[in-house]
Amino acid sequence: MSKNSILLNIDNDVAYITLNRPEVFNSFNREMALSLQDILDDCETNPDVRAIVLTGSGKAFCAGQDLKEVTDRDANPGFKKILEEHYNPIISKIRSSRKPIIGAINGVAAGAGANIALACDIVIADEKVSFIQAFSLIGLIPDSGGTFFLPRLIGFQKATALAMLGDKISAEEAERLGMIYTYVSSEEFEETIQKYALKLAKMPTKALGMIKELFNASMTNNLETQLALESKFQIEAAQSNDYAEGVAAFIEKRKPTFNGN
Repeated sequence: MSKNSILLNIDNDVAYITLNRPEVFNSFNREMALSLQDILDDCETNPDVRAIVLTGSGKAFCAGQDLKEVTDRDANPGFKKILEEHYNPIISKIRSSRKPIIGAINGVAAGAGANIALACDIVIADEKVSFIQAFSLIGLIPDSGGTFFLPRLIGFQKATALAMLGDKISAEEAERLGMIYTYVSSEEFEETIQKYALKLAKMPTKALGMIKELFNASMTNNLETQLALESKFQIEAAQSNDYAEGVAAFIEKRKPTFNGN
């Protein structure tokens, strides 16, 4: 299915969402940003979707904002609208989704594109990929959650340097720093993405959503608050059909069949 500049394909309980403006390295304009939000909303409420893959078409994952839009006097939406109506909602929807989201980074991820990638739950990159906080190179600051996620992933000092200097980071270096989960060869990339996506889609979806919500909360909670939230969620998880199935399968020494409830 195609929705303007975003492609959506649902297969085996996995929603494959592809940024599809390859002629401009999948940089965002207003139409593309709003379309992505709509599709993320649709995936969240679709019972046939239990995992999501976000990737790009062509040579890039995403080059960030389409600068032609912000320099066009007639079409320029302005930075306030771009941030409040485009990127901030995209990041919020990625993080609030109760379904696991794989960032399948097929090519360069720059600016907002890099930070959208970092907001995903599990980031897997092609070995040829580079990440760059390109904002300072044109007099801007990292947005799309960059100042939130980057220092938490790789540490305050390294994040500050990358944001200020605009250094290009390879996939190998990104993995070493803990910025991404892993990188694989170009030949193995698509197969690896599918393998992880199908695995997540067959796991206990409700529990995965709780894990995500707990990690989100841990970024601001103190220990006592986090422990209480863990207790609340564990009690809820223990009442799920998937927990009953997981325990039964363990006792019966068979592979569990989870339904996501």
